[in-house]
Amino acid sequence: MPYTAMYSSKFQMGNSKFSHIVLNAWKAYDDNMLDNISDAISDTVMAIMPDGSVIKGKEAFLNGLKSYRGGFSSAKSTVDAWVPLKSVDKGDDIVFIWGSETDTKTDNTTQKVDLHEIWAFNKAGKLFFFRQFAGQAPKDMQ
Repeated sequence: MPYTAMYSSKFQMGNSKFSHIVLNAWKAYDDNMLDNISDAISDTVMAIMPDGSVIKGKEAFLNGLKSYRGGFSSAKSTVDAWVPLKSVDKGDDIVFIWGSETDTKTDNTTQKVDLHEIWAFNKAGKLFFFRQFAGQAPKDMQ
């Protein structure tokens, strides 16, 4: 291979229970019920957001999600695909998810973003790493 993976290149199919956690989190976001996912998050979670900002700690992560979601009167997600993987050499369970989010702002305008997220779970089954990539949805598909 022309590159060496910085994290790992040794993966196998992962446990679908972690996909279930991620999908429940997406639903909790849509329903503005983010406290429902608190038990799945490690106290030491680190999140990297699309703008490059880094959030450290469960409380800061949940508060950031709640604050962002609070700017919308509604949110509706669609999921294109998800893949649960297990890093053979690192031992982490990781879920990759792709989808779109359509948000209605308080002024009744909408925005749609395409998302790719990485959710990494530790051996205790808690989210310890989150990374979100966001891009504007194609205009002819909104």
